[in-house]
Amino acid sequence: MKIDVLLGLQWGDEGKGKVVDVLTPHYDVVARFQGGPNAGHTLEFEGQKYVLRSIPSGIFQGDKVNIIGNGVVLDPALFKAEAEALEASGHPLKERLHISKKAHLILPTHRLLDAAYEAAKGDAKVGTTGKGIGPTYTDKISRNGIRVGDILHDFDKKYAQAKARHEQILKSLNFEYDLTEAEKAWFEGIEYLKQFHLVDSEHEVNRLLAEGKSVLCEGAQGTMLDIDFGSYPFVTSSNTVCAGACTGLGVAPNKIGDVYGIFKAYCTRVGAGPFPTELFDETGKTIRDLGHEYGAVTGRERRCGWIDLVALKYAVMVDGVTRLIMMKSDVLDGFDTIKACVAYRVNGEEIDYFPFDIAEGVEPVYVELPGWKTDMTRMTSEDEFPEEFNAYLTFLEEQLGVPIKIVSVGPDREQTIVRYTEE
Repeated sequence: MKIDVLLGLQWGDEGKGKVVDVLTPHYDVVARFQGGPNAGHTLEFEGQKYVLRSIPSGIFQGDKVNIIGNGVVLDPALFKAEAEALEASGHPLKERLHISKKAHLILPTHRLLDAAYEAAKGDAKVGTTGKGIGPTYTDKISRNGIRVGDILHDFDKKYAQAKARHEQILKSLNFEYDLTEAEKAWFEGIEYLKQFHLVDSEHEVNRLLAEGKSVLCEGAQGTMLDIDFGSYPFVTSSNTVCAGACTGLGVAPNKIGDVYGIFKAYCTRVGAGPFPTELFDETGKTIRDLGHEYGAVTGRERRCGWIDLVALKYAVMVDGVTRLIMMKSDVLDGFDTIKACVAYRVNGEEIDYFPFDIAEGVEPVYVELPGWKTDMTRMTSEDEFPEEFNAYLTFLEEQLGVPIKIVSVGPDREQTIVRYTEE
């Protein structure tokens, strides 16, 4: 068997949680392979809204195995709060969720370091969520991290050493803090973690594949936030691209099957960083309001703009996307004209590829397409799509060279239309 991978292709917030929930019935296993609680996946069904931060989005399907892979960083306190909220709403987790022993733990002092580093940068802030993600991955790479499996082996000593090292850094930054409440909640989270299946996830995933089980890998954030290939330095601290599924779960590249790339019919970004198609006018505000573009975890206002096909083609290439999924099509229902960026103008030269740096002097080159001016939220089949919307889909497929297999026309899992396109 092959593993299929589901990824965001923009700057995150593409709607991955809903799609995983829709696709999960076709899989035996859902595995999260990178990121941490800074990434919120929002799912809506049966009149309820859920925001998942660390737990895979397949958790709502009772007969599925859900795995938090080694590439994930986990905050025990936030995990406990998230898991208990799900259990209180009738979704038992302990028999469904397995956690990699090799996943790294976010310590209370990691969150303090996150805040201290951002404060020290002044106007050059990256726009971190303050969840301690960056410092945790830093410790991982510098071989100073603490992993989930460590809670079973000489943990108090390892924690004390890590805490002392962090406090020395915080002292050098003149950062004042009080750890009392944070540590109390964190250690309660550690005890709660011990109730779950703590596994060697690389062995488990490969065993499941060998047994013929189908596996869907769930990515967090988006390709343009990848530490290597995103809009550096305004990126996350992990590999959000398809290759991250291999390192974040312990599977070989030849085990990768289909790669589902998710994108919005427009584009958004949270926090600092370049955004060539950002709209600062009433159109941008309208998209934000209609799309309810506010961070699932942070509540921060998302920056909004037209779709950027230069960046999207780049993401499709880097990820090896085989199927595209377009989200929030309905947000553009009322526009007379839809714009799409097909090139950048840099220093007077027009380019159609994603350059080394898009921070300054990049002007989007747009084409305009007629809007469909139709309420698509009640549609249940592609046969109902207006002619102008079909033209938009065809245009995108020609530009990106990959078929759009699924179209979302609203937040509910039922508002998802599978297209029967030729490949």
